[in-house]
Amino acid sequence: MKPHCDFLVIGSGLAGLAFALKASEIGSVVVLSKAELSSANTPMAQGGIAAVMSTADSFEQHIQDTLKAGAGLCHPQVVRAVVEQGPERIEDLIQWGVQFDADATKVLELTREGGHSARRILHVGDHTGLEIHAQLLQQAQKNPKITFVENNLALDLITNKQVEPFDMSPVRCLGVYSLNKQTGVVESLTAKMTILATGGAGKVYLYTSNWGGATGDGVAMAYRAGARVANMEFMQFHPTCLFHPQNRTFLISEALRGEGAELIGPQSEAFMKKYHPQGSLAPRDIVARSIDAEMKRTGVACVHLDASHLGKEFLQQRFPLIYNKCLSLGIEIHREPIPVVPAAHYLCGGVVTDLFGQTDIQGLLALGETACTGLHGANRLASNSLLECLVIPHNAVQKIKENWPQIYHWSTPRPPPWPLHDKEDADELMVVTHMWDEIRRLMWDYVGILRSNGRLQRAQHRLANIRKEIKHYYSNFKTQSDIVELRNIATVADLVVSCALQRRGSVGIHFNIDEPEAPTDLSVPGSRDSILGPGSMNELS
Repeated sequence: MKPHCDFLVIGSGLAGLAFALKASEIGSVVVLSKAELSSANTPMAQGGIAAVMSTADSFEQHIQDTLKAGAGLCHPQVVRAVVEQGPERIEDLIQWGVQFDADATKVLELTREGGHSARRILHVGDHTGLEIHAQLLQQAQKNPKITFVENNLALDLITNKQVEPFDMSPVRCLGVYSLNKQTGVVESLTAKMTILATGGAGKVYLYTSNWGGATGDGVAMAYRAGARVANMEFMQFHPTCLFHPQNRTFLISEALRGEGAELIGPQSEAFMKKYHPQGSLAPRDIVARSIDAEMKRTGVACVHLDASHLGKEFLQQRFPLIYNKCLSLGIEIHREPIPVVPAAHYLCGGVVTDLFGQTDIQGLLALGETACTGLHGANRLASNSLLECLVIPHNAVQKIKENWPQIYHWSTPRPPPWPLHDKEDADELMVVTHMWDEIRRLMWDYVGILRSNGRLQRAQHRLANIRKEIKHYYSNFKTQSDIVELRNIATVADLVVSCALQRRGSVGIHFNIDEPEAPTDLSVPGSRDSILGPGSMNELS
């Protein structure tokens, strides 16, 4: 592993790879992956990527759909900047080898998803993220300027304050401490620029569509280093995750509803129209709450998504991944409906950044789901996430090019060694597994689709006690990935609860039964962005 590089990218999903490919034009890049390179949320994205690519659509329509889905909390200038870059960033993907579905005349096939007023979702079957990730990874692996390091878990950011505590200059990131999961050795990696592209935090919840490593590492590290985070209460619950004892994380793409699949209750009745005029294609927060309400009203463990009327041939061709996965579990979706439930899916909040990915800390960028740019507001519009993962990295590299002479001459002093602890106790470490489970169940039960002030306060109190225990294990036991990730999900869970308690009224994904009305005056603190800075939580870890 190279101990120093120009750009250290933490995360191997779409945002990290897009940045790496473009930044390699400037200098050397190291991409750090906590597991194998294919392990990320991007390959699990089924639906597609939203962009205005048809004369029947317009930037204004896409902008308005995004603002409406975000329940008035999106930052309009960010929405416009991202949407208007859409066609150019799609061209980047095509140049990198992505072949989107098209008809015989090579006209792109566009589908529609919830909250969209037009067909604008480009896709590759129902495995768009998998194809995009594979093509970008292939391009990056051929690039001599890019080095990949697998199975290395970032532990904490290194800042100038750690090297020189009395340094009066602004906080600047110098790199990261990283745990080699195979050898157990902790190394320090330094860089001119450090880029957090660690994805989301779905594993904070008991049920999630995310991959197993989505533990909010980037958000937790940035917060501990002094960066602000915002809108962490806006964890989007995808309405339709497969409900099956053998698989609780498989996503049933919203694109299936975009093609006409209908949500039905236990008597095979379509129920969404009574909750929203757009029915099964209403924004995700509304669909998730509606499903939750139907399950509670009828006492069933799940609802069903009926796509049988679309026909076997169409389903096999358009949704091969979903069709075959369900078939392997004994569900013939051309004959019977699919059992589905909501699951934690996408974090709309994160580390506060601008349109160039810049955080509060010099030399530290945050991209993709790790960042809170203001694009998503209180609820992400379907398929806008992959677009954001292309636009912000592009902007970041353009900005770096303008300032590279100055950045290049930043000093990168040797950081202090990582503190070593050798204690290992198998019986004691069993408690770590129990705390993992306790946090995730606590968040699901108290900070899920519906919240209340009492539940949030109880969650905050219980998390404070759990974090005290985690501090003991983290400070006294040998550094290992389970404890590190537990520390991170506890920090992120506390941030989610703290933001939810700060939020006034119910808006978008955040629904507080004690304050069901949306705020009418967004100038009131806690009504637009719920922002937490250093010291705003009880810092136990």
